[in-house]
Amino acid sequence: MTKKHNILFLFLLLLSTAVSGQQTFTYAMRDTLPLKLDLYQPATPRGDGACVMYLFGGGFAVGARNDSASTVACTLLAERGFTVVSIDYRLYMRHAPHVPLLKAYTLFDTAIDQAVEDCSEAIAFVCGHAKEWNIDPTRIVLTGSSAGAITVLQTDWCRANSLPLVASLPQGFRPAAVIPYAGGVNCRNGKMHYATPPAPTCFFHGTVDRIVSYKRFRGSVHGALHGAATVVKEFKKKGYSYWILRYDDRGHEVAGALPSTVDEFCAFVDATLRGHHMAYDATCVNSEIRQSRWTHMSLFELYGLIKN
Repeated sequence: MTKKHNILFLFLLLLSTAVSGQQTFTYAMRDTLPLKLDLYQPATPRGDGACVMYLFGGGFAVGARNDSASTVACTLLAERGFTVVSIDYRLYMRHAPHVPLLKAYTLFDTAIDQAVEDCSEAIAFVCGHAKEWNIDPTRIVLTGSSAGAITVLQTDWCRANSLPLVASLPQGFRPAAVIPYAGGVNCRNGKMHYATPPAPTCFFHGTVDRIVSYKRFRGSVHGALHGAATVVKEFKKKGYSYWILRYDDRGHEVAGALPSTVDEFCAFVDATLRGHHMAYDATCVNSEIRQSRWTHMSLFELYGLIKN
């Protein structure tokens, strides 16, 4: 085992002392395959029943609820006293390894829809076990990285617009907060609009992100994926509650920034649960979020890597 692996092992071992146990459940069946979630119970709960649902990233093609990045993020959140649920969801792009450029957005569109359906089903499952797991169903926070960030934003957008994709959500459900790391909202008609208010949202996004565009990626004549810079304009215009942390000269590496921004994450959740209405906009520098090969990589270059 290398020195680097030894350090990571010791780090995870220390964090594990803050988690009283981890259990795995099947929350749905899709195409005869089980979709599972991992439940992290904190050794020292916050005492307010707050729960975080985490969705991994990977371009809707790779990743898992229990991969190394997910495990680190979820264990850190459990250390802060949250009950944490990390879910699997269908990876539609995994089954489309050789995608003609003109069809890529259509497939991406379907992948988002499937993930939203699965996220909604997982929320319903968690709410159904709320009493057993000491969760307050009005205090469920949705967070995710990259594809997971798109999914949590899209789930709340579909809820606010009463779309059938989220029909499995419990009646009257609204997330306590949504916290996307490099996410966006996919609008088939190209318009960014909420018919009813979204949940309070804390956006983390790099200003030069080209994988999940910071501004907007128009994938077809009518459809577009709106990044944080565009979505927050609608929040400002309508007076919705939000924070946005814009990471200057950083790209898609911000998708993995939850461990280095866990203090900001908790501060936003605490303020939201206290009922504060917020409008906070900051351009940030974080020495722990360094430029990498993801900084200037495009979405199509990413899928080229996944194919190979």
